Amino acid sequence: MQTSIRNSRFWLIIGLFLAAGCGGSDSTASNAPIKKEGSQPGRRPRIVTTVGMVTDIVREVAGDRCEVIGLLSEGVDPHLYKPTREDVKQLDDANTDIIFYGGLMLEGRMEESLKKIRQKGKKVVAVSESLDPATLRKPPEFEGHFDPHVWMDVSLWSQCTEIVSRSISEFDPTHAMDYGLRTVAYKARLNHLDAYVRTSIASIPEQQRVLVTAHDAFGYFARAYGMEVKSVQGISTESEAGVADVNALVDFLVERKIRAIFVESSVSDQSLRAVIEGAGKRGWKVKVGGELFSDAMGPAGTYEGTYVGMIDHNATTIARALGGQVPNGGFRSTQPDGLRIEPDAATDGAAKDEK
Repeated sequence: MQTSIRNSRFWLIIGLFLAAGCGGSDSTASNAPIKKEGSQPGRRPRIVTTVGMVTDIVREVAGDRCEVIGLLSEGVDPHLYKPTREDVKQLDDANTDIIFYGGLMLEGRMEESLKKIRQKGKKVVAVSESLDPATLRKPPEFEGHFDPHVWMDVSLWSQCTEIVSRSISEFDPTHAMDYGLRTVAYKARLNHLDAYVRTSIASIPEQQRVLVTAHDAFGYFARAYGMEVKSVQGISTESEAGVADVNALVDFLVERKIRAIFVESSVSDQSLRAVIEGAGKRGWKVKVGGELFSDAMGPAGTYEGTYVGMIDHNATTIARALGGQVPNGGFRSTQPDGLRIEPDAATDGAAKDEK
């Protein structure tokens, strides 16, 4: 792939994207009326987001055309997070044009605030809830609700970028072409990331393709990339691991000869430490294979503080700890030059004139 898309090829791809993704609204994403007139002249659309994974894809799609404000920082558990007064003020601000959140009860304690704001007529979009329900996990232990950790499957999360692009373009149709272009470029990168994760996990010896973590945030990851997943807690971190849960996991590790388990950046490792100690008493040594990002990304301004960096870190860490083969530089060392889609000079100039 060349580093730029020229003339007819450029317009063909963007035209197809806009026709498929930006042509209509999605009633499941938001029941608020769409502001066809867009934002006030001279003011960029103002977008507020919740978790970092949502914030990052919104920033990738919006670029510098929009002001994007993320509420939850690194290391914050969205299952347990209660919105502060400042959070509610940001969400309910008259200048906030769109709110994006994960949905599927990920932001459990924020749901009520988001519902009230939606009822006032503001555009509030749950990015995961516009996905085909047939693609979502519905584990029995989650009491009839879908698993909200959709971002663990890169191909599914890539579809959420289209939902974001369509929603922003409906509000700001003047720059829909720009949002569409950025989305096409970002989806190309995510497609390559998805292939990298698939190859990395496949390199792990089959008997060792078992991912053991604190809570069940990796179900989509396991389903998409061919792993078995075990956790000491359920999907929500509000649940607590009991003695029976710990003992069952110890039995599993000893029986399957699993040598590494993983802690999570936003979840206490106390229960996993008990599992390691229990296995040791049974004569089986289990190590911590590394820290994974589950419900929150890494620190802002770092590679791991982006969605791509988060998934790259997880896949590379898992593969290395379980005996797989991955390049020293992880995903970044595999990227071809052609993943950035740039318009030709004339198109670029026109975009600058619009600012």
